[in-house]
Amino acid sequence: CLLLLLLQTMLPFVVLLPVLIVVAAGIYYIYNEFLLFMSNAQVRNKVVVLTDAVSGVGTELSVLFHRGGARLILCGTSWDKLESLYDTLTMDADPRETFAPKLVLVDFSEPDSLEEVVSEVVDCYGYVDVLICNSSIKVKGPVQSISLEVDRNIMDINYFGPCTLAKGVLPSMMSRRGGQMVLVSSVHGRLAVPFRSSYAASKHATQAFFDCLRAEVEEYGITVSTISHTFINASEPPPAPQTEPQLAAPHARLWHVKKANILGMAKLTVWNINKKKEHTGAKGKRPGRTQMTNVVDAQRILSLVKKTPHKTL
Repeated sequence: CLLLLLLQTMLPFVVLLPVLIVVAAGIYYIYNEFLLFMSNAQVRNKVVVLTDAVSGVGTELSVLFHRGGARLILCGTSWDKLESLYDTLTMDADPRETFAPKLVLVDFSEPDSLEEVVSEVVDCYGYVDVLICNSSIKVKGPVQSISLEVDRNIMDINYFGPCTLAKGVLPSMMSRRGGQMVLVSSVHGRLAVPFRSSYAASKHATQAFFDCLRAEVEEYGITVSTISHTFINASEPPPAPQTEPQLAAPHARLWHVKKANILGMAKLTVWNINKKKEHTGAKGKRPGRTQMTNVVDAQRILSLVKKTPHKTL
């Protein structure tokens, strides 16, 4: 009798549960669609520079910003890949809603060429609204096995490259009293992890540079945002300037951290831009002790363009 009474009491809740789940899913879907609409509205007509448009995250960002109606300036080390991306973006695009991207060849490992690159980027539209520094390379291995030549190459690409571009577009942003710089950094810019000395050093330096820059340019209405991801789950990892590739093998599985998916990173960047967040990053304890959470949907990175300082993924 008691069991029957209990079942009769629970029956309305059992019947209502699927309905509540469907309603909640519908609300969540509508909310995400609203966020996407707002993200697109925030970036429309803005001049957006991607320093590495041909990487996994860079390509997804290119798609998101292009669909949102941004005036894209796509940079990369391979002209063939840039042209391929251009064709992909413009193939079925509506010219009334989107702008054909500008392409700029850039090689951060050649510091002497960057002054010309900066001029070419600024000359595309005469100004820059959003600069997204997402280009970097990494190397893994014991400190004593990494040559100083590799250290310098890492610093040229991961530190001096973004700094040079930031300094190059800064005058136009200051004169227009507005703009945003987004550094797609890494948790290695805030944590010290074994066998990542060169990469972590470059990320720490770049993080410090943009943190200092944020305080300097706030009075001009310029937002400086940083995104600290964990490990990005790229289908084709970029080649690292490693003199002895086998050095990384014994340590490759030492730190078990969930990888951020590429589309998720891109959406998070957009969200960050729209929200003008200063920091966006990873939530979790030190690598090796626990797994860091996956990056939330990539649309958030688009939002960061308009309203955010640091966030950890």
